[in-house]
This record gives sequence, structure tokens and C-alpha cells, in this order.
Amino acid sequence: MGKKFVELKINEDLCLVLKQNGIIEATPVQEVAIPVIRSGKDVIVQAQTGTGKTLAFLLPIMEKIKINAPVVQALIVTPTRELALQITSVAQKIGASIGVRSLTVYGGQAVDRQVQKLGQKPHIIIGTPGRILDLLRRERLSLAGVNKVVLDEADQMLHMGFLEEVEALLKQTAGDRQTMFFSATIPERIRGLSYHYMKSPQDIHIQAENITLDEIEQVIIDTNEDTKLDQLCAMINEYQPYLAMVFCHTKQRVTEVTMELARRGYLVDELHGDLTQAKRTQVMRRFSTAKLQILVATDIAARGLDVEGVTHVFNYDIPHDVESYIHRIGRTGRAGEKGKAITFVNARQHDFLRLIEQGIKNRITKQKATIKANKEQAPRPKTEQEKDLEPKKEKRVPLSKYANRKGTKHGGSNNRSRRKPKPTGKEQNNNTKDKNRKRR
Repeated sequence: MGKKFVELKINEDLCLVLKQNGIIEATPVQEVAIPVIRSGKDVIVQAQTGTGKTLAFLLPIMEKIKINAPVVQALIVTPTRELALQITSVAQKIGASIGVRSLTVYGGQAVDRQVQKLGQKPHIIIGTPGRILDLLRRERLSLAGVNKVVLDEADQMLHMGFLEEVEALLKQTAGDRQTMFFSATIPERIRGLSYHYMKSPQDIHIQAENITLDEIEQVIIDTNEDTKLDQLCAMINEYQPYLAMVFCHTKQRVTEVTMELARRGYLVDELHGDLTQAKRTQVMRRFSTAKLQILVATDIAARGLDVEGVTHVFNYDIPHDVESYIHRIGRTGRAGEKGKAITFVNARQHDFLRLIEQGIKNRITKQKATIKANKEQAPRPKTEQEKDLEPKKEKRVPLSKYANRKGTKHGGSNNRSRRKPKPTGKEQNNNTKDKNRKRR
């Protein structure tokens, strides 16, 4: 059992808010990192997703905020909007008790609206690199008073090409700042960044595979591309997840899978980087309130997405590295709840599987795909607009009308096969006279 936050000497008001939200004991990363951060040292914290990194840096930062100073004093940089919003949600919830104001800024939202909120003099800014730099260039935001900087998911920011933007941001902050890197992995370029912008950082490495993975049942399904979608539907039908996430490699793949699942009648939507912020927010709201059962997403949703009630994760496309695998399946089995992660693997992908198993230091159970998918599942009801666009069907004569016709083997009649009636005697004489005239 970990230490209680009271034992870590966290502010009483903060401890009360945490207790009201059912959080009493610190996780290993919180227990180790909080005292070091509180001491003012620079830190590089390596820990997996779902281990409680957000509170590990938010709690000691909030204790140091000068409430009466109407300037930005802390900057938290994240690679994605979803992660920024998640951190802001936590920061606003616990900060309200001690008067700490937090604001999130990110691309895809109206700049004027964010500038207006900056007028409320937030103490903490949480956001993505591009939008923070944009506000700096517009001279709507100043980081001169920032003496605490957090780079959350630093490896993902490197992967997404944000390194130059991050360096530009660090140069705008106070020279005596405290800098904190939090990441699942520490690549060499991140280590190099720490040499330039950190002062003798203390390394904290939390071996926490069990915290993230012990509550998740992991399964491998051998399949092929022709049957994969049917197997996915079969397993959804079998497990009946409360909320499920389906991960694909590309945006196009996400759209294809989403459309096919919708056609088969599932409550499903997609999440990827090409969607507008308004659409992404709408999708996440519907998913978090269980108005959707299934969310099909790219890896952008694996980082920092914390939705209560995700019971199943499906790796429709197997991840190519252990970090992506851990981040994906970490969307389930959170806060002590049980979860299940199913990964589809074809014959040419077993190298990726071995890499993942080596990374998590465990063999994943293989399950035979014996469940038959129901291809004839009822499609979703058509909208009125779709009904209007359908071509109108011609009315057909019922077969019963011709049922008493002798010698007829089909429902209709063949006009070309009817013989003309024989002419009467008078008609025959007239025809003969006409022929004689023509001969003359």
C-alpha cells in the first residue's frame, strides 16, 4: 500500500478535494516524484500511462503558486488537445479549493475566445506547443513569470515533430525555472534536450508494468485481413462491452472501419487528427456519456484520453512498438477496474508481437477465433433523407393474377408467343382480291 497524501504533507484543502473524489493513497510515481518536485529540483520522470503522473506534478506546482500574483507562473505543455483538456479538468477541479486558476489553449479553437479567457489572469497555462507560440507571437501571452515548466508525454512530442516549438517555448520562460519531463520512454533526443535546458535533473524511473497491466486481460487473435472485420463484430457481439475503443494505424482505416460498423448497426464514431476541434469535442462527449458504444481511433486518442467505463480495447491493427501498445490498452483497466485488450495478428506480424511481449515481459494468451460473425446483422435504420434519395420501385402485378392461366410457368404473359386469330371468310376473299390487283 502506498502512502496517503496526508503523509506526503500535501496541502490540507487539496487533500480534502482528493478525498472527496475517492483519492486517498498516492501511486508509486506520486510517492517518489512529489517530494523531489517540491524541493525545486529538475526531474526526468519515466513512467507508463495510467500511473498517476498528472497529480505527481500538479499537486506540488499548485502548492507553490502565489495566488495574489496575477501572472502565469506555470506552463504545462502536451502533444495533444485531448491530453491538455484532461489535465485542465483535473487542475480546475483541485485548484478551485485554493484559488488557483488554470486555462487550456490549443489549436482548433477560436483565438479570440482564448485571448478573452487570458484576461481572467490564469496562474497555470496548459496547452499544445503551436497555439501557445501563436499567442506569444500575437503578444497576448507572456511567459516571463513562468518558473515551473512541465513537458508531459515528452516522447510523443518528439514523435510528432514538436521539438523545435518546445525549445522556443523554453527560451521564453524565466531563467531560474524548474523544468520537469514526464514520459513513458526517454529517447536520446529527449535526453539531449534535458542537457541544454535542465540543471542536474534527477532521474525517476518507475517500473510500473503491473500497475497498468495486471488489471487488463490481454488476448491475441490470429486472423487475416479478409476475416478481421467479421471477427471484430463477432467479439463485440460476444463480449457486449459497455464502452470499447478500436485502434487503427491510419485515418483512412479508421473511417473505413467506422463506416462498416455503422452499416452493421453498431453505435460507433471516429476520432482522428483530421476532425475539427468541435467535432472531436462532440464525439468525446457522446462517447464519455455512453451515447456511443464504440470509438474507432488512431493513436492520437491513446495518449491522454481518460474516459471512465472503457471495458474493452481492440487493436484492429497491431502496434509496432511496446510503448504504443501500452498506451492503447491503458485506456481500459483504469482506477482499479478490470479491462480486456484484444489484439488481431496475421501471419506476417508475429515479429511485432514478439517485440511487444519482450517489452511487457510477459506472454500474451492466444485465443482461437472460433466465434462466427453474424454478417446478416440488422443494419442501422435509414434516415428520412436517405429514404427520399432511394429510387422509387415500380408496382408489379401480383403473381396470383396469372395463377389460373393454363400452361404458364411464370407470372407474366409472353405477348410475342400469341398467334393471331384466323381471318373470317369475307376477310379472306378481300385479301385474295388485293393480291390479284398487285400482280396486275
